[in-house]
Amino acid sequence: MSALRDARGCRVSGASGRALDHYERALHGFLAWRGEPRAEARLALEEAPGFVMGHVLEAQLHLCSRDPSGAAVARARLERAQHLPQDARERMHLAAIATALRGDWDRAREPLACILGQHPRDLLALAVSHTIDHYLGDTQDPHERVAAVLPAWSRDDPGYHGVLAMHAFGLEEAGRYVQAEEAALAALDLEPGDIRAHHARCHVLEMQGRAAEGLRWMGERAAHWNGSGASSTHVWWHLALYHLELGDARHALEIYDRRIGAETVNEVIDASALLWRLHLRGAALGERWRVLAARWAPHAEDAFCAFNDVHAMLAFVGAGRRDLQRRLRRAQRRRLAHGGTNHGMLRDVGLPACEALAAFGKQDFTTAARLLRDLPAVSHRLGGSHAQRGVLGLTLRAALIGDRPHFSHLQMRKMRSVPI
Repeated sequence: MSALRDARGCRVSGASGRALDHYERALHGFLAWRGEPRAEARLALEEAPGFVMGHVLEAQLHLCSRDPSGAAVARARLERAQHLPQDARERMHLAAIATALRGDWDRAREPLACILGQHPRDLLALAVSHTIDHYLGDTQDPHERVAAVLPAWSRDDPGYHGVLAMHAFGLEEAGRYVQAEEAALAALDLEPGDIRAHHARCHVLEMQGRAAEGLRWMGERAAHWNGSGASSTHVWWHLALYHLELGDARHALEIYDRRIGAETVNEVIDASALLWRLHLRGAALGERWRVLAARWAPHAEDAFCAFNDVHAMLAFVGAGRRDLQRRLRRAQRRRLAHGGTNHGMLRDVGLPACEALAAFGKQDFTTAARLLRDLPAVSHRLGGSHAQRGVLGLTLRAALIGDRPHFSHLQMRKMRSVPI
């Protein structure tokens, strides 16, 4: 086993100097939502096939993508790493991957928490835990987890900007907006190109109703995130929400057409969420729903993640594709026969929400409202952020209006702060 250590002092088995350079670039990309971290992780393994944390990193990059196809790569990396010399910290990383691959994302956080208790500067353990918290809709653990390790860090440490960005997002989801904004701005002071930190401040500005300020600030900084890929798409999505908040559906639709990609699962999630909001405002969407539903169709029977399912259903309802709606709901019911984290998400939120959206599409607003009205206490189990889950609250209010499902700008502004 090699005696090399990563940039934060954690020992790494089987690495070489060149492999470790690729590993650090991949980790920086994961933290800052930039570049091609998977490609860098692959290069790390080409340099040193016995690099345990290289296998761990590539596996987690795929598992954290929301795309079920990533499980095959993660499983292959796990199987290879399990036959390599490892230390105790690396074994706990592999245990987290194995647990996630069994579908139990909640318990996958346990070995990562053990790692952070012993190695608070393990940046990958922190970043993966933070991602899982987000997927589970956990609004309390994210900022507390980061706060617990902060004493072991300083602003001169490689990756500290990413720690601050994760802290900012956790604070925002917990409703601590002033502290969240301070942490996001501190992260951007260290790394102006940290899209994760941009994203955290986007949420703060949205949750505080500061849409006009958000448009100005993001316009000034667009060069830092004005690229391609899911991360840039998601920041553009937030920009579109600011336009909607200000009653400007035209500019929001222009952002959809010019900036919202449809290549990755995360991108089509944003596409569904934005089109649905535009639909509730009565926008003429033409063929966009049909195109988006076709992009979602290969995932109609995944039942991999309740959050994905709800956004796929938005597209299927918008396009009037009742065949795909039926396929998705049948797949969800089959999935309920299995265990794992997604079982609880599906039972409590995923299936009822999809049933409600299907009823809404058939203009059965009474059923849609009844199903959605029961969700507020458990809606966090869908995963995602408060802003993302807000689409269910908007749909409930549209259903309550009944035969007048398109809101005016003033009605939407009045209801924006009422969570589901």
